[in-house]
Amino acid sequence: MSRIGRAPITLPSGVTAEFKNGIVTVTGPKGTLTQEIIGDINVEVKEGVISLTRANDEKGSREKHGLYRSLINNMVKGVTEGFSKNLVFNGVGYKIQKTGNRLVMNIGLSHSVSVEEEDGVTIDVVSPTEISIKGIDKCQVGQFAAKVRAIKPVEPYHGYGIKYSDEVVIRKVSKSGKK
Repeated sequence: MSRIGRAPITLPSGVTAEFKNGIVTVTGPKGTLTQEIIGDINVEVKEGVISLTRANDEKGSREKHGLYRSLINNMVKGVTEGFSKNLVFNGVGYKIQKTGNRLVMNIGLSHSVSVEEEDGVTIDVVSPTEISIKGIDKCQVGQFAAKVRAIKPVEPYHGYGIKYSDEVVIRKVSKSGKK
């Protein structure tokens, strides 16, 4: 069996889970998340513990076993704690503001760039050069952070651009011009 897939998921207090018609629903203090289960994976919810089993040992079933266990575990963590990604803006004159539900960024382009918050994702401006993206769905938070970062990725010579707070940028040495 899959090492990840066979590990049971313990539900914290205040979190409920339900499996009906191939859909897992997890409800907690921060909200409700659902996940469709496709394939030969069976989900059992008993006495505050979620366990997953698979019908056969085919390659696709083995892969989905661990995948769905990880997705359900992320759902449980999301409805209790939530997820966040921090982005740092580095550059001369870079600044970020939040007006309403839009993030307005001046990041060295000829115009300001604005991005609207998506449902389930909130943006907090920590400082004029740092933001925090929070939500209960790990995939949605990561995808939105990647979308913002893709507007101006870090360039390796000066380090200007948008990067994750824990990202390490390998700097390149510029040409010296000597022969």
